[in-house]
Amino acid sequence: MPGPARILTLNLGSQAISVADFRPQSGGGLVLRDYKRRDLAIENPGEPIRQAQITATIREILSELGIKSANVNYAIAGQSVFARFVKLPSVEEEKIDRIIAFEAQQNVPFPIDEVVWDYQLVGGGTDEQLQVVLVAIKSDLLEGINAAVEAAGLRPMVIGVANMALYNAFRYNYSDVTDSSLVVDIGARTTNLLFIEPGKVFSRSVPIGGSSVTAALAKEFNEPFAAAETRKRESGFVSLGGSYADPADVDVARMSKIIRSTMTRLHAEIMRSISHYRTQQQGKVPARIYLCGGSSGLPYMREFFQEKLQVPIEFFNPVRNVAIANEADAREIARSAYLLGEVVGLALRAVASCPMELNLRPASVVRDHEVQRRRPFLIGAAACVIAGLLGWSVFYLHAAGLLRAIKQQVDAKVDSLRGFQTRIDGIRKNATTLDSVASPLLNAVNARSFWPQLLEDLNARLPKDNIWITELVPLSNGKPVLGATAGPAGATATTPEPAATPSTLARSVTGRGGPAIDGLLIRGLYLWNARQQEVVVDYFKNLVGSPFFKIDPTNQQRVIKPTMPNNNEWAFPYELQLDLKQPLPLS
Repeated sequence: MPGPARILTLNLGSQAISVADFRPQSGGGLVLRDYKRRDLAIENPGEPIRQAQITATIREILSELGIKSANVNYAIAGQSVFARFVKLPSVEEEKIDRIIAFEAQQNVPFPIDEVVWDYQLVGGGTDEQLQVVLVAIKSDLLEGINAAVEAAGLRPMVIGVANMALYNAFRYNYSDVTDSSLVVDIGARTTNLLFIEPGKVFSRSVPIGGSSVTAALAKEFNEPFAAAETRKRESGFVSLGGSYADPADVDVARMSKIIRSTMTRLHAEIMRSISHYRTQQQGKVPARIYLCGGSSGLPYMREFFQEKLQVPIEFFNPVRNVAIANEADAREIARSAYLLGEVVGLALRAVASCPMELNLRPASVVRDHEVQRRRPFLIGAAACVIAGLLGWSVFYLHAAGLLRAIKQQVDAKVDSLRGFQTRIDGIRKNATTLDSVASPLLNAVNARSFWPQLLEDLNARLPKDNIWITELVPLSNGKPVLGATAGPAGATATTPEPAATPSTLARSVTGRGGPAIDGLLIRGLYLWNARQQEVVVDYFKNLVGSPFFKIDPTNQQRVIKPTMPNNNEWAFPYELQLDLKQPLPLS
């Protein structure tokens, strides 16, 4: 039976990387199974962490934890993220997104399409202002960080901000605290100040941290930044000042005073931040202060702030309500508990509803999450398609079996009918032979009435007055047919023949080869009259509708041979050369 789901969290600090392995507990709690932290080698205080260094460090930690690949919630250092607390008038819920989008465009100091941003409502009601936390990060910077995380074999689920994850951890572990509290997270490059009251939160970053101390030591001792960092880690502490005796080692004494000087600057910034919180955010003076972060572990740090701020100060314990697994190193976790705030806050995002649920997902992660969200539906759709294909396969196999059985029955019937087919083919062959013998006789019978019908059509379309026909000459390829006469013998036959239509005649000559009469030359005379040769044009127009002739009504010159009337004669010749629609065979 598989064990409970792993919750892997990652805190990307500016000089250290932390990874924690949790398991969900019944009732929404957490069980810490393991925790690893690695400091990064930094040569200069302003040097950015290289992506390759991030990937290599994460892989080293995962190897120690026995993890090859897993989903992860990770936090980005506060100095990489722009954060702004904005107060808005109380409005209807459907208008909040539009107003916040407008405020984001006004407050984020970069083009809005070049950043990844998110917001969180942290307070407000029907009669009071809404407080909104806006966070944004440059898209290219976030994509680079995310690429380094993914290159180590991790799949990002939630991408939060370190100080907001710290706020979730505080709310989870100190839910019984109702007074105004201040969490001082002293990191490497910045110190994040979290002012927390019931239903209210405010954050401010101060550009003073552990790197500020190391840079001052490097300058004082005239040594590289890395050497000064090692010196601070090995023997550094905050000088108590006053009547306390200095250490016997002169260099250690000098170093402790430099650290105290830097922390004094930080104390001044904290006092200014408290004043700003009271005046601008209408907050209360913190009743207690919680220290956390890598640089807060310097000896006598707690005593220094106790002396300066005169309020109860303790180290923040983010595993106060988190169970520790038996296999975990409880002593090591207890010793470094003040460093676990971010990883605990990130793990809470997987098991409970948190007061701060910002998620700065770059476009690549959004696409991956969308694919993951759709994967069950795609798998279901694929399963349906496969099931459908299997169903169709079964259907077609069954249908194929039925088809084979039916085909066998049909083949048996076809075999029994083949004898009839042979007899029918013989009858059809005999009919074709008889048709070839009868066809010329039928053509001759049909063609016998052609000329009478043609003459009747010519006479019917002839104008009534002033024109007559004197000669009809059959043409073949434009030449007179020898022996042709004006009227065929059939025209004077005493026995009437069945009338043949032009379509019948067309069938009689279709497919016949050899010479054929394909035109007709009409010669005649027209009397001298007022319209002169227009009577020939009238005849031409009448013949356009004839079923026997193929005439282009727009090409009059091709049909009518022009003649020129004069005043000396009483009649004038004309000629019409007409093409037959269907040629008449000569044989």
